[in-house]
Amino acid sequence: MNPILDASAKAFRDLFQFRILWIVVWPMLAALLLWLVLGVAFWGTFSGWIVNGFAYLGIQNWLDGLEPHWVANVIQAILHMLLFVPMVFVTALLITAFFAMPALIRLVADRDYPELKRESGGSAAGNLFNAMLAIVVFIVIWMLTLPLWLFGVGAVMPFIAATYLNQRLFRYDALSEHGSSEEMKFLFSRYQSSWWGLGLLTGLLQFVPLLNLFAPVLTGLAFIHFGLARLASLRQGT
Repeated sequence: MNPILDASAKAFRDLFQFRILWIVVWPMLAALLLWLVLGVAFWGTFSGWIVNGFAYLGIQNWLDGLEPHWVANVIQAILHMLLFVPMVFVTALLITAFFAMPALIRLVADRDYPELKRESGGSAAGNLFNAMLAIVVFIVIWMLTLPLWLFGVGAVMPFIAATYLNQRLFRYDALSEHGSSEEMKFLFSRYQSSWWGLGLLTGLLQFVPLLNLFAPVLTGLAFIHFGLARLASLRQGT
């Protein structure tokens, strides 16, 4: 089986194990609750930032000139949601990467790769730097391409942004406990297209209703299976 599909199939298999069910639920709930609280508390501030951004891009003048005015209000509400929803998913992915991944790695490694020695090539500082870089690039991609939504071209940009974020964020976590720093660098380079392919496949799940609720943990599991399988093959010389 194709390694990407094999990792994804194993991730789906693991998803509904009893020990994983709570890990599936709480990152998304925590992210949603966090942004609901922030949205209510700082709605005026956030709206002001968005309006200023629209004005800088020339979108606000176009919206102000629309008739009837309720059309402009609907478009503004949609644009607000286009910013709010990604922030919820990004937050859920970060919570999963920082807090849930260690438990997921232990579960997968102890059952499927018990012979794999832990080299601890990653670090907390490396994980934080990697996550911050991934988030910054993701936000830049999202913000720079937001005007393209007005022309329809922007419809493909969320998939590109999600693909980048997933592969950048989770490939490091998947190998940080078991791989040495040299092994991690080699596997990142050797399977670069596969990491991106897995990032695209798991990124698509974020846009599928119901499945997107499981997307953060499913993404983590898929990257763990893919990364540890490639690491095991590397050490076996295959």
